[in-house]
Amino acid sequence: MMHVRLLGDQGLLFELDGEGTRQHHEQLVYLCEMLERQRPPGIVEWIPGFAGVAVVYDPLRTSAKAVERWMRRQAAKWRPDKEQVARRVVEIPVAYGGEWGPDLADVARLNHLSEDEVIRIHTAPTYWVQMIGFVPGFAYLGGMSARIATPRLATPRPRIEAGAVGIAGRQTGIYPLATPGGWRIIGRTPLTLFQPNSAAPSLLKMGDYLRFRPCGPEEFCALQEASQAGIPPVKVSWEHGGGMSGEGKH
Repeated sequence: MMHVRLLGDQGLLFELDGEGTRQHHEQLVYLCEMLERQRPPGIVEWIPGFAGVAVVYDPLRTSAKAVERWMRRQAAKWRPDKEQVARRVVEIPVAYGGEWGPDLADVARLNHLSEDEVIRIHTAPTYWVQMIGFVPGFAYLGGMSARIATPRLATPRPRIEAGAVGIAGRQTGIYPLATPGGWRIIGRTPLTLFQPNSAAPSLLKMGDYLRFRPCGPEEFCALQEASQAGIPPVKVSWEHGGGMSGEGKH
């Protein structure tokens, strides 16, 4: 079901039931893609979030009622059992623990697990990119197991290195830039997630899926050198319906 709220006199917030599920995510991505492909006159921009999408419109060219009617028509067309859109699945290699993951031991202790069990649980799911925010290229990910959910640090660190993989509550994410932060850092990826001078600055975008893969110190250093040299060592596959196909490099 779609719920609609006014955002002043130039915006509407469309929220969908089922927040946090893969089906909710796919429906939200579908609506954003329809806005991209078939934007009706008067719509200025749209901003996706966790629960829905905010749509900004020009009141001199259209009305709130017209925008709502258009969005409801698009939502009514979506059928989860008929969606056959191929989605990118990006592989993210991660060096867990040690100097790369100073909070791995705490995540394990607080959840009554071993460090190896935390890594196994963290790398098991296929995550989905719910939205990009906080800093450029920071992907908020859905799909993490509640078994490794951990509160944020009581005092944020003044600097977390780019590539750090963290947990905050029931979410996991990757810091694309060096910034302050309070997430529990369990590992680090050697991949460059944000390149401001690139035509597509952010490696990840809403609608993508990703999988974490453990890597050792030697592989971490080799991938880091390749990434810094401008050779993108990013592995991408494509998920179509329930299967995987078309593995390759990006």
